[in-house]
Amino acid sequence: MLASLEIRNYLLIIKLKIDYFDDIICSYKASKDYKFLSEIYDNKIDAYVFVFPDKQKSPHFSYVKTDEENYVIEAAEKIPISETAACGIHYYKRGSDFVQYAKKMIKKASESGADAIKFQTFTASDLTSVKSKYYKLFKKLEIDEEGFGEISDVAKENEIIFLSTPFSENAVDVLNKLKVPAFKIASGDLTHIPLIEYASSKNKPMIISTGMGTIKEIKDAIKVIKSQKNNKISILHSVSAYPPPYSDTNLRAILTLKNTFDVPIGYSDNGNDLLIPLIAVSIGAKIIEKHFTISKRMNGPDHMLSANPTEFKNMIKKIRIVEESLGNGEKQCQSSEFENIIHARRSITANIKIAKNMKIKSNMINIKRPAKGIEPKFMNSVVGKITKKSIDKDKFIEWKDIR
Repeated sequence: MLASLEIRNYLLIIKLKIDYFDDIICSYKASKDYKFLSEIYDNKIDAYVFVFPDKQKSPHFSYVKTDEENYVIEAAEKIPISETAACGIHYYKRGSDFVQYAKKMIKKASESGADAIKFQTFTASDLTSVKSKYYKLFKKLEIDEEGFGEISDVAKENEIIFLSTPFSENAVDVLNKLKVPAFKIASGDLTHIPLIEYASSKNKPMIISTGMGTIKEIKDAIKVIKSQKNNKISILHSVSAYPPPYSDTNLRAILTLKNTFDVPIGYSDNGNDLLIPLIAVSIGAKIIEKHFTISKRMNGPDHMLSANPTEFKNMIKKIRIVEESLGNGEKQCQSSEFENIIHARRSITANIKIAKNMKIKSNMINIKRPAKGIEPKFMNSVVGKITKKSIDKDKFIEWKDIR
């Protein structure tokens, strides 16, 4: 949360508290003996940011200033305003705090030039078994219907499209109430035919991610969508590895999908090399999905794979350049080339002074710049013609000069 100077107001509202420890991971998981844990259990603190002392004041970290009770009073990204550096792990008592953070992400994404911002709509109990090791994590990340309503409103205020991936039929209903313009199906649910069928029955555009998938599985999913009389389909090539090695990125699959399915094809990127989305656009991707974060230093598995606002803005700028540079595919002289034709191309000139009524021989003519006379392709047609007038050496020969 320390990624933006704007967050200072937020920090003052929730009164983040500082706590020091040596081993971040072990301490975070260790025991209830740490003071911050007992305060968390007692609901005394709204939020925590975990920090470490940095006397060298490296510009690579975010920093906070605290009062005498260790409450944050100021924060700055990559500006050493103190010797207290943030390590990237944060705690929030209320899920609503995540909603507030989501609102800030929307604003940043809009400012970066994104057309849409996408979340995930789920309940932990719908998504995974309570015995799963991921259950508590998903439970913590839940956003309720009211929260998504707030997020949707903020997206409208910032003139950016709000989307979310539904992970259950109930999630589809929640998003349908919010009038999302499309449904995005996650790669993991490519074979979740009942969910795809239910979502497509709402007659909204369907965006299907295909990580881990085969052509047969994609065809099955599209068949189900079309069975609901829904033909508004887009397919995203994706590789469900975080990040995928270059050898597995397989961008040529975009061409395969284009040749197999008569629908728009895009690319959902899970890597950390911003060159890959540009290549995807260059071979035909019409949609780019990219993880977005305010700061890569935040806690969680996706932040290091995500583009921060500056990176995202640069990526979009370059994508627009790629799109413009692709053109319409017709090979013709472009408007910016017209003025160069006369200077770059050649025409037939007199190699010697040629008298009037003389038959032109091949050794009498040459081909030189600029293109002010007869084009070189007519060389053989000019040989054997009779001059109508005297032509000086190095003068351009025009059709009106010969017969």
